[in-house]
Amino acid sequence: MQQREDQMTRIVSLLNEKNHYLEKFYSVNESELVNFVQGQFDNLEPFYQTRERILDVIKYIDSELEKVDLQGPLLGNERLVVKDSMRIKDEYVSRIIEQDIQVLSCIEMAKNSIIKELQDLRRNKKAVGSYKSKTFHNRLDEEV
Repeated sequence: MQQREDQMTRIVSLLNEKNHYLEKFYSVNESELVNFVQGQFDNLEPFYQTRERILDVIKYIDSELEKVDLQGPLLGNERLVVKDSMRIKDEYVSRIIEQDIQVLSCIEMAKNSIIKELQDLRRNKKAVGSYKSKTFHNRLDEEV
């Protein structure tokens, strides 16, 4: 009986820890998303590194959860506690997916803006190049 209680305590502790890191992931996204919306991508690399570290911790927690061998089905109160933890996890995951869609949208808009600027720059460069060569040839013809 004590072993089951210990295992259940371990499961609840790991689930709570996982939710804590999901909340942390959400917070990192939330704070950096404000910058991305404003077109500031200076922290993009550290942002992704922080997210990767948090995901590594979550993967570790998941692997620890798989190691716990709970004997028998969940009982009434145990089921409620686990169900509540799973509901919180699902809520964070859903919010994180929404954030990631927003992050990707900001990055896509910035990428498109850069591509447009490069295309405009290339067109302007060609126009200036054409103007220079015509002027040079016209002057050369006048001198001859």
